[in-house]
Amino acid sequence: MAMNDTGAVRLRTLLGDYPITRALKRGEVGSAAVTLDFADVKTPNHAFKRVVRDLEFDVAELAIVTFLMAKAHAKPLVLMPVVILSRYQHPYLVYNAERGPLAPADLAGRRVGIRSYSVTTATWIRGILAIDYGLNLDSVRWVTFEEPHVAEYRDPPNVERAAPGRDLLDMLSNGEVDAAVVAAIPADPRLQPLIPEPAVAARAWRERNQALQINHMLVVRESLSAANPEAVREVYRMLVESKRAAGPQAAHEFDLNPFGVEANRRSLEVAVDYVYRQGLIPRRFAVDELFDDVTRKL
Repeated sequence: MAMNDTGAVRLRTLLGDYPITRALKRGEVGSAAVTLDFADVKTPNHAFKRVVRDLEFDVAELAIVTFLMAKAHAKPLVLMPVVILSRYQHPYLVYNAERGPLAPADLAGRRVGIRSYSVTTATWIRGILAIDYGLNLDSVRWVTFEEPHVAEYRDPPNVERAAPGRDLLDMLSNGEVDAAVVAAIPADPRLQPLIPEPAVAARAWRERNQALQINHMLVVRESLSAANPEAVREVYRMLVESKRAAGPQAAHEFDLNPFGVEANRRSLEVAVDYVYRQGLIPRRFAVDELFDDVTRKL
């Protein structure tokens, strides 16, 4: 946090390009009191280690699982009630259909590739497999390619690291892993969703849980919130305006980017439960303790 020549507070900011952030990042929404100094990072999750290990940013987009783990390790970050990215994860667990059929129950004793054990998409998918399909997660061999964002975390014993330079989709194609959690739906027609009818399954999950599957929210440094609560409130105001400028989300019957604690309470309860069940945090945090007295009132 610094002051610029006009007296505005300059905040080091990590924020990706999304419809709800477009007006803010283009400068169409601004503030006389706060200037956001955006990091030159095209893919925000590539900088999440810098958020939690180096505390490099005053305001940052951050994966919800990474935030919860960071909180468990007393990182001085506080959540803002702003969902930057959410989606239902069911289509992102894929397998190579050319190698024969595969169902969730078949994963016991198999190898599943994931970018890192504690990434948010993989955590949601493991929770779905365990709760909705009865899979014992300890029976799967998870093959990872990166270390956790939170340095203090240690993967469970049924996790192994792929050799340096290996590629997840190559390993899936040649059978070195039986399934994989991917960031985007592959163009390869051989790679099919492992969860049957993933869109139908996602709707059923939403109806059953009355929640979103949150990917990324916004965090601020505790020191900023304590020293300059008005700056935090101003960041929130700008994001509200930027979201409004994006217009309605016509493709969805519900808001994929809810703002406010109450709008996110149920989704955060489910996220905390999934993360706790998988041993990534030592206890179930109450939703209200994820925020401080400033961000809880936004």
